[in-house]
Amino acid sequence: MKAKRRFGQNFLRDQGIARAIVRCINPSPGQTLVEIGPGQGALTGLLLEQAGRLAAIEIDEDLLPVLRQRLEPKGLQLIAQDVLTVNFNSLAHELQASTLRVVGNLPYNISSPVLFHLLAYSHAIEDQTFMLQEEVVDRMVAAPGSKTYGRLSVMLQAKYVMEKCLHVPPESFWPVPKVQSAVVRMQPLPVENPLVKDWQVFGGLVTQAFSSRRKMIRNTLAVYLDRLDLQALGVDARQRPEELSVTQYAGLANQLTDSNVTPLSPC
Repeated sequence: MKAKRRFGQNFLRDQGIARAIVRCINPSPGQTLVEIGPGQGALTGLLLEQAGRLAAIEIDEDLLPVLRQRLEPKGLQLIAQDVLTVNFNSLAHELQASTLRVVGNLPYNISSPVLFHLLAYSHAIEDQTFMLQEEVVDRMVAAPGSKTYGRLSVMLQAKYVMEKCLHVPPESFWPVPKVQSAVVRMQPLPVENPLVKDWQVFGGLVTQAFSSRRKMIRNTLAVYLDRLDLQALGVDARQRPEELSVTQYAGLANQLTDSNVTPLSPC
């Protein structure tokens, strides 16, 4: 089946890599898995063998008949929908699951939107394991002070503990992409001890801070400085955005929340 550029499709064809990804996921019977973008089912069949219960979200109508014929008899529940419109709280209720394990080979062109969409549902998700462009994974797990540390790093690390699990070479796919891929596992932080008081305020602050990486914090966050106690968080106003830790960003956002300030930039 021809891959469609508008969906960013690159189908996994290396069964050895597929089995390695399933080992990273480590599914067990009784768990409820949700796969985003099953494609031609390279991971789907292996996941069904181990978990026995799997729902798959697929937007490409041309792939649905193949998946229905091959995998619905084995227990696959297909959801023909754009993942960015899926309410994962409702999906967990529909599947009668307390939490979901979300997996998938995310298309490169919508990987960040999918990750941000899932942020709102972290309390309904046990963990997430995704194959992404390796450059994106490196940004996700980047440490403060590195060139790859940015808005994506801060936003995700405030919600998850993340681990880069596996490197995936381009020849594992068809058509062969021009980029390297990697698998990342994301474990939501405990909901009872939130790092951030108001996620919208946090998102706005982080977006504002990284609006110009080369400027100092005293410039990028100038509009908020009269409401922030930088010293209390060990922040030097001369630092640049990539030098602040996730905890420091959370602390600054919580100060804004306590002072009832609504950031200018949306999450």
